[in-house]
Amino acid sequence: MIKTSIARKVAMALSGLFLILFLAQHFTINITSVFSEKIFNMLSHFMGNNPLVQFLLQPILIFGVVFHFVMGFVLQIKNTNSRKQSYVAFKGNSNSSWVSRNMIISGIVVLSFLGLHFYDFWVPEINYKYIKFLPSDPNRYYSELVHKFHSPIRVCLYSLSFIFLGLHLFHGFYSSFQSVGLNNKYTKGIKFLTFAFAIIIPSGFIFIALFHHLNYY
Repeated sequence: MIKTSIARKVAMALSGLFLILFLAQHFTINITSVFSEKIFNMLSHFMGNNPLVQFLLQPILIFGVVFHFVMGFVLQIKNTNSRKQSYVAFKGNSNSSWVSRNMIISGIVVLSFLGLHFYDFWVPEINYKYIKFLPSDPNRYYSELVHKFHSPIRVCLYSLSFIFLGLHLFHGFYSSFQSVGLNNKYTKGIKFLTFAFAIIIPSGFIFIALFHHLNYY
């Protein structure tokens, strides 16, 4: 069990950094759909049919998501109880930013989005391969992706979710490095990198959704 506050923060940070690596990989694959239907289908087919990815990395990813959000709720409860005990000394508005004080809100929005995302892509994939046992089709992924972004409501939900993801990353990514003790001469560079990531990646996902919505055929 993770009992100390420092250990919980480090575990939260490490799980967050792991999920950020997945996010970068996921974006890299999805952005190819804007430039090449063939490349996107090839990469998606590889990821969707590689046993290492499906039966090792995917369970690790699911565990990482659950662990990160559970630890987030645990830390939120601990912090709330701590503030109640020392509410006179704690001044949220002056001691921290709005983003840092509301990480639980942005986290809940992102978690809700993951539920929608799993419903849109993961559940149909499981149904296709393991329930209906349909034959493998390496060219189906692009059309499935484009079809999902036909609905303006879904595009708006995705875009709003990615804005909250950006806010979550804006504070969480840099804080993860602090939690694991990376405060040194490279701090400014790390801070710039994390802020750039928090802007570029969510904006890129929004661009992908809007691109396919506006170019839907």
